[in-house]
Amino acid sequence: MAKPKLLIVEDDEGLCSQYRWAFPTCDVLMSHARPQAIALVKREDPPVVIMDLGLPPDPDGVSEGFATLDEILAIAPKTKVIVVTGNGERRNALKAVGSGAYDFCEKPVELELLRTIIDRALNLYRLEEENRALASTPARSPIERIVTGNPGMLKLCRDIEKLATTNVPVLLLGESGTGKEALAQALHSLGPRKREPFVAINCG
Repeated sequence: MAKPKLLIVEDDEGLCSQYRWAFPTCDVLMSHARPQAIALVKREDPPVVIMDLGLPPDPDGVSEGFATLDEILAIAPKTKVIVVTGNGERRNALKAVGSGAYDFCEKPVELELLRTIIDRALNLYRLEEENRALASTPARSPIERIVTGNPGMLKLCRDIEKLATTNVPVLLLGESGTGKEALAQALHSLGPRKREPFVAINCG
């Protein structure tokens, strides 16, 4: 199974060296500045990004870090971004989370804590991906031969189920190919006459 991609955006070479071996369960990608980071996000689509807020050309401030965060989230809104801030800069960390970052970690970085945050972010990303996949799968209708995710069609199938238990004539109207015969067969097979023959007559 392929390792999940982890993009690290950090200009401190010492921290980069630490990060390279600190996350053996991930495919670690390295970037030192915004242009390279954005190119990697577009090309590799990493589920999780760790980024320092102090990036060149503003390594002592946070303007470049916030610009990078905004651009990453605009390109890949599902990506979980974990920001790393200097000690005592909790205000910036909370502002980053308010801007859409998943979480933050303060320097000096505790690798064990950061691993836990990364694991949580990866798990959440996987769950969200599974939910999106499930949501895009057509729902099974209550009637055989009809597969639909359309709310109106699902309501019609439920109405057919209810009508099948009554003893009233039913007229189905609709254009050719819309499934009238399948619905008529469902009315018959769900109703009290299901053991009797179903006779289709072409009135045309």
